[in-house]
Amino acid sequence: MSPLAFLGVLPALLAAAFQGSPDQSVVRRVVVRDEVIWRIPVRPRLSPMVEWKEHKGPKCLAAGAISGAMLSGPSSIDFVMHDRTRFRAEMDSECPALDFYGGFYLQPDDEKICAKREEVSTRAGGSCRIERFKRLESKPQR
Repeated sequence: MSPLAFLGVLPALLAAAFQGSPDQSVVRRVVVRDEVIWRIPVRPRLSPMVEWKEHKGPKCLAAGAISGAMLSGPSSIDFVMHDRTRFRAEMDSECPALDFYGGFYLQPDDEKICAKREEVSTRAGGSCRIERFKRLESKPQR
């Protein structure tokens, strides 16, 4: 099988690999032929009453520190870290509104997820590049 053909069936292989797992709400690290792939579950929004203030974020996030993600808009995803901090990943302007509801995959070159380098891939096969990260801080309610 050619490498290009393998990339075409990779989403289907990964979907089949994760369908049998008992807990779909956990970030998973999978190694397929020396390629590390991170499956990130998408959690529903908990409370619309919380407002988030955006601050300048880092260039990269440690992949192993991510505990999950939440949708924050048609072209952005909020990453929730193990220490409960949040970072918003904003996709590039050419990104179509993708369906991240079933979770998504990241395939970093190392153990870091970096802006302007990594692409977020949906289970259906679409992908968008991460343009920047913003650190989120909850805004006090009045």
